[in-house]
Amino acid sequence: MNSPKPVIDANLALALDALLAEHSVTRAAERLHTSPAAMSRTLARLRRILQDPLLVRAGQTMVPTPRAEALRDEAAAVVRSLGALLSPGTGVDPAELNSTFTLEAADLVGAALVPRLLQLAQQEAPGVAFRLRAEELEAGSALRDGRIDLEVGSIDHVDPETRVEELADLRMVAAVRRGHPLTEQALTPARFAAAKHVAVSRRGRFTGPLDTALAEHNLRRRVSIVLPSHLAAMTLAARSDFVCLVPAALPGAAPSPLTDDATALGLHLLDIPLALPTLTMSMAWHPRHTADGAHHWLRNAVRRALSTPKSPNTLSD
Repeated sequence: MNSPKPVIDANLALALDALLAEHSVTRAAERLHTSPAAMSRTLARLRRILQDPLLVRAGQTMVPTPRAEALRDEAAAVVRSLGALLSPGTGVDPAELNSTFTLEAADLVGAALVPRLLQLAQQEAPGVAFRLRAEELEAGSALRDGRIDLEVGSIDHVDPETRVEELADLRMVAAVRRGHPLTEQALTPARFAAAKHVAVSRRGRFTGPLDTALAEHNLRRRVSIVLPSHLAAMTLAARSDFVCLVPAALPGAAPSPLTDDATALGLHLLDIPLALPTLTMSMAWHPRHTADGAHHWLRNAVRRALSTPKSPNTLSD
């Protein structure tokens, strides 16, 4: 009958490494924050298992046996491997990453996110690539089955297992072309309702929170067209008298990169004279990625990309 295999004890590997490095029971005990008596018992156990004395007395010191000398580098390597195996997964070197991340985001979010995200990747993780998908997937199940790694935007699904981190609270403002009639006088709810409106909805909805706020003033707006894309709506507004809504930073907050494209199109942003709910920008991921070092870098990069001003040469930490 075969003899039973010895039970693997990681503490023995740690003790062996300390003893062979220190050549002293007392110093090995100090290194592992234990007592000399406990370390002496561990040494006795190691001697029985390895069938070798390992350390022997030579005057006032202890010296390793040939078997101990042969084991020293191997024991140190095992301890390093154990440390890497049992350390938090967030301790990854971004420069060593070779990954492709799939993100789901609305076009306006993607347009604001991508330049900064690419800049961070080029500086910190040149082996990383990104794939952006529009909001055509059911994000909860797509996160669960791994079709997307991260959802960024207004998170409107509440799956119990999904992790969500809020990034910023935004307000809705009106975007109009330069010289639009709404810029010529003080903007009132009535003047705003009377303008021509384009709505943005990937589900094709003509109404939203703005219409609820107008109804409280006994006002209605007329939406002539619904587009699935903020960028398409802003392009229409830049070339006509249509008004579209875009998310902007709250007063006193850092500027939102989501309005960069509106500025680039020459649009003028107007405060809407109505009490509208704020829009929370968040990112969502499946909990299996929470402790993953590569995904930790991704979330941190998205966090920084959506909160730091655009700069071609410098980035904030």
